[in-house]
Amino acid sequence: MAETKKPVPRGGTTDESSMRIDPSLVRELAQLLTDNELTEIEVQDGERRIKVAREVFAALPAAPHSAPAAAAAPPPAVAPAAPERAVEEVSGTTVKCPMVGTAFLSPQPDADPFITVGDAVKAGDTLLIVEAMKVMNPIIAPEGGIVKKILVADAQPVEFDQPLVIIG
Repeated sequence: MAETKKPVPRGGTTDESSMRIDPSLVRELAQLLTDNELTEIEVQDGERRIKVAREVFAALPAAPHSAPAAAAAPPPAVAPAAPERAVEEVSGTTVKCPMVGTAFLSPQPDADPFITVGDAVKAGDTLLIVEAMKVMNPIIAPEGGIVKKILVADAQPVEFDQPLVIIG
């Protein structure tokens, strides 16, 4: 008798323990990435783990009331080459963002900023705040020193581990 072969799944293996991918779950995760402006999301269910990520292209901070259609435009297939600029090296302690959110340099829109370049700060001083899920989180100086550089603009979206301020 002729031996019948099982159809080979898309992954190219006939291993019974291979993971079956639910396309609707992947689409749902991709939609969550877009809706929440995330760069990566991962879910785990027992042995099954799915991670969906997208590349982030650097852009200028959006105006507060920009059209949402502009944000939904897909990134270009090939990023245009940026003109080379001299990179300014600043030594000191880099304070990084502990969460995803929006950076604010002052406590109120019409108030003076917490810090400016050249200010002396002590350990524990508030450098700026990051709003995440309607909670204002103070970002404090880990040590004393002089503010050498502020790396974010007021009301700029920030990512986890993004450099915010350099203190020297």
